[in-house]
Amino acid sequence: MTEPVDVPILDPGLTLLRCPGPRSTAIHRLALATLADTAGVAYWVDARNVASTYALYDLVDSPRRLRRLRIARAFTAYQHHALGRRVVQRADGRTGLLVAPNVASLYRDDDVPRYQRERLLDSTVRTFAALADAREIPTLLSVPAERDPGPAAEHADRVIRCEETKMGHRFEGPGVETTVYWDEGCWQTTIPYWVDLLGAAPESPGLGLDPAGTGSPDPVEQATLAAAAAGVAGVPGGAD
Repeated sequence: MTEPVDVPILDPGLTLLRCPGPRSTAIHRLALATLADTAGVAYWVDARNVASTYALYDLVDSPRRLRRLRIARAFTAYQHHALGRRVVQRADGRTGLLVAPNVASLYRDDDVPRYQRERLLDSTVRTFAALADAREIPTLLSVPAERDPGPAAEHADRVIRCEETKMGHRFEGPGVETTVYWDEGCWQTTIPYWVDLLGAAPESPGLGLDPAGTGSPDPVEQATLAAAAAGVAGVPGGAD
């Protein structure tokens, strides 16, 4: 059986993460999962002090992996824009990842004239998008779910949404859906995981709860029947 994955690995191109909040560690998890899958250097253009050393070391599987991560911090929109252009100069065929959390945040500050805000932000996002396309670099931008993403949404190749659950972060987007959660040394699975693995049981009259009288079991009952019918030895939830 394929090893379950609770955090997706990014494809080349521009990905916009709509995260639960500006300091969410969802972006750290996505970045570290992708960094583990690449061999190149990663650039992190930080805004609002998201690149917490504590968070990165707490989440990474091996501290040595962080040696390939280059972090530059911006405190104004102008610094952020300049750092974006600097990354373009430094990136090459060995660059494995680019991360820019809270990509729109600094451009909404009072020190940026209103007539410049969207134009400057659009220029920065276009720079990241062009680099992602030209070098085929997985590029991750984030904007909190409750904020206007502005041009980041327009230039993104894909959008991944993330929400906090009792078990951890749940990611959802094109080709992405969290169906398992890693918890204290074991996998916590979900009904969609088993449906994807084993398929739904065919409809059989008389099986399952059917309060509406349609003859079809509900999704939970379907997944349970499918797992029992498959008889997969050694798989949690399968028949013995």
